[in-house]
Amino acid sequence: MCKILGQEEIRPHKVRYYLEKRDAEFEQKMAEVLCVYREVQVLKKASAKGKRRAKPVTIVSYDEKPGIQAIATTAPDLPPVPGVHATFARDHEYKRHGTLSLLAGIDLLTGKVHALVKDRHRSREFVEFLKLLDAAYPAGTAIKLILENHSAHISRETRTWLDTRPAGRFQFTFTPKHGSWLNLVEGFFSKFARSVLRHIRVASKHELKERIMAGIDDVNRRPVVHTWSYKLAEAA
Repeated sequence: MCKILGQEEIRPHKVRYYLEKRDAEFEQKMAEVLCVYREVQVLKKASAKGKRRAKPVTIVSYDEKPGIQAIATTAPDLPPVPGVHATFARDHEYKRHGTLSLLAGIDLLTGKVHALVKDRHRSREFVEFLKLLDAAYPAGTAIKLILENHSAHISRETRTWLDTRPAGRFQFTFTPKHGSWLNLVEGFFSKFARSVLRHIRVASKHELKERIMAGIDDVNRRPVVHTWSYKLAEAA
């Protein structure tokens, strides 16, 4: 039996996981997101040629990064010592001070990151982020967001606030279920976690918030304009 399985390259004793598509409209919703990225490309080219649209538009890729832990050391870190250990040494024990959520959106035309750091990421925090965007862009500018179909993004509280804004001020394009990888801000979160949050130790949640916002400020001093390319040619 082992010889037969080996010849057929079958490994029944191993399990490889995959992700089943659970959104019947996955392709359609993906196409809608790609169309927004296509619009970003068109706007960039128009801007390079000095052309302006009759109605100003900005496009923001938004998401939340919850559960950022405020962890403190219980003993001082030890610096590298030549001939002993080449890296910092850190005691295995630590103390938890709770968690924070980072709400962030990248302006896909300028690279600027808009961010809030909150204890939670409910509807009220999302509305607060929308107010941040509302204050950041001139009246008359259409603010288009790419975001997940999270309950806070479509709640009654969120819709009630959106109804107070002029028609067309905010326009949402939702990624399909299990399609968060279509959101460019996910790549930013990954890089931010590696460059700012990795190995971070703080004495309090307040200090963690300050460190996160300092990292955002550093990013905005040298903003990077993110570009989506996957299947963009297929966008209508």
